[in-house]
Amino acid sequence: MATLLEPHRALCGLAQLKDPGRGCECMELIRDCCDMRALGAVSGLQATHSRFGRHELGFHASVKGFSRHELGFYGSVKGFGTPVKRSYKRLCSTSATHASSKLSPGSAIIESTLPTVDGSRSDISTSLPDVAASPHLLRVHPDSLQYEAGHLGGISENTASAAGEDREQVPTAMSYLTRILTSKVYDVAVETPLEPATKLSERVGADILLKREDLQPVFSFKLRGAYNMMSRLSREQLDKGVICSSAGNHAQGVALAASRLKCNAVICMPVTTPEIKWKSVKRLGANVVLVGDSYDETQAYAKQRSEEEGRIFVPPFDHPDIIAGQGTIGMEIVRQHVGPLHAVFVPIGGGGLIAGVAAYMKRVRPEVRIIGVEPTDANAMALSLYHGERVILEQCGGFADGVAVKTVGEETFRLCRDLVDGVVLVTRDAICAAIKDMFEEKRSILEPAGALALAGAEAYCKYYGLKNEAVVAITSGANMNFDRLRIVTELANVGARKEAVLAIFMPEEHGSFKKFVEKIGAVNFTEFRYRYSSKEKALVLCSVDLHKEEELEALKGRMAGHAMQLLDMTDNDLVKDHLRHLMGGRTCVENELLYRFVFPERPGALLKFLDMFSLRWNITLFHYRAQGESGANVLVGLQVPLEDEEEFNARAAALGYDYQDERENEAYKMMTSYGA
Repeated sequence: MATLLEPHRALCGLAQLKDPGRGCECMELIRDCCDMRALGAVSGLQATHSRFGRHELGFHASVKGFSRHELGFYGSVKGFGTPVKRSYKRLCSTSATHASSKLSPGSAIIESTLPTVDGSRSDISTSLPDVAASPHLLRVHPDSLQYEAGHLGGISENTASAAGEDREQVPTAMSYLTRILTSKVYDVAVETPLEPATKLSERVGADILLKREDLQPVFSFKLRGAYNMMSRLSREQLDKGVICSSAGNHAQGVALAASRLKCNAVICMPVTTPEIKWKSVKRLGANVVLVGDSYDETQAYAKQRSEEEGRIFVPPFDHPDIIAGQGTIGMEIVRQHVGPLHAVFVPIGGGGLIAGVAAYMKRVRPEVRIIGVEPTDANAMALSLYHGERVILEQCGGFADGVAVKTVGEETFRLCRDLVDGVVLVTRDAICAAIKDMFEEKRSILEPAGALALAGAEAYCKYYGLKNEAVVAITSGANMNFDRLRIVTELANVGARKEAVLAIFMPEEHGSFKKFVEKIGAVNFTEFRYRYSSKEKALVLCSVDLHKEEELEALKGRMAGHAMQLLDMTDNDLVKDHLRHLMGGRTCVENELLYRFVFPERPGALLKFLDMFSLRWNITLFHYRAQGESGANVLVGLQVPLEDEEEFNARAAALGYDYQDERENEAYKMMTSYGA
């Protein structure tokens, strides 16, 4: 064992070097202390995970009480032991993975007024290539894998790499260690601090540390990977220019890297990109092209233009140099925290960040758990790990837009399946609560994706009762859109379990309101909605402050036995987004369908919807809920006879907007039946 410890000490010594760019000296230090076979033995060390280990935990799934999916279309699932299952089918996805095909007669043409590098505007007709089909991927719904908040899941008997898998053409573990140690990211990036979250640590009982990537020059970690890849290009390649497709942080990273390396950069962004974002990129000196209604279309255009002009395409995550650049965060964590460390929590989109962090830390500090965090409605990595293969999500939630990825990278998945200990899933409410926690802790406002790891760390510590151990959460970005703050403030207390959303049925008679207030006790109402609708029963929707979760159970007990029925709707997104705003006016509509659509935030989106449906069927309900650039959440009711439902489903699919049937939602049934 002593032989193995020597190279481990050598690598720990590397972490103490003050100049992160001294990569050659670092590698000489390794060679002086050990041979590569001994180092390989160290890299293969496995941590003892006790009850937290990926191989001992197995997979437990439950959505009861933690997610909107309990009340959604797919039904309620209770208990532990089996994943929430749904029928799968293998289909060709419509992602732009291989979208370098030439223009065809059926290509879409859009007219855009595009910003140019000198600040002028020019009318440009931009041709979009058809989005080519990717290789056959398992097509799954996010709801098909859900488990309790804080549970370390995603790992199954399918996760481990196949024994006979061909790995001759892929970078080795040692290769990634070398790439990270010799990275040039510090030409543009800063070594961000690892700061204690004092207030949050006191509340949770664990020592929570924040790796502040939101303090980078572009307020995100993304410039590390972009610069690391671009700095390795030859002068000849740089002179031809680079191109990328992005709607946010990656775009700024590429633009800044291009500015430092003195090369021309074309940044392709969807036409729905908010002005504040594309102007930020343009200020860094890049040429911004607004093209495509979706990211897939934008990426297809960027890859085609890359081929035609000879530009280097800079991917957002799936490239060894991108991964290695992000891995420098892991190197900094090892250098900044020399004591015992239970886990590092990393947000997952395409997987570049967690793959890089894991590639370094599992070689240098193998006992530290590397835990990914994903939104419950954008869990592509958790599903990929669970099935043992990359999957494509049928739909993807867009609230945490920085990690809203339908398919993870091929190389990132290869690394994660071997190195990552599991994935924690968190709700939109929990993300909002984490944004508030960060504001109260540091007076900084994270974007939703930037708060993802913190939300996961809090949920994990609570689920496992983790006390007096250190954990790190990577706060990955702070490019928050101002209009998103309204939603965050509405849901933060719900996510922190400090506010409950309740539905109460009571007799529609004199004095029942007063009796209700007396029985509910000394609580602080944050919202109260009532409208007369039935002679028999009254329905009240209200929100109340909670100091402890036990207070809700006590409240239910006080209400029982007084001809009043109380239902907890805290985890029902349909109520929070729509039904709380639709009190009164309920009626029983014959042949009514109820669907939620996600409208893209662009001119003409509503008209496109109406063209598809309004002339064919009567619209009975319409409630629009803007959510910033991630799209508008729209609840729609339509009168569709049974014999027309097949046609309706075909039209809904052809529309191209994400949608979900809400007819089986408990809240909808409750609110439409009592007033009938």
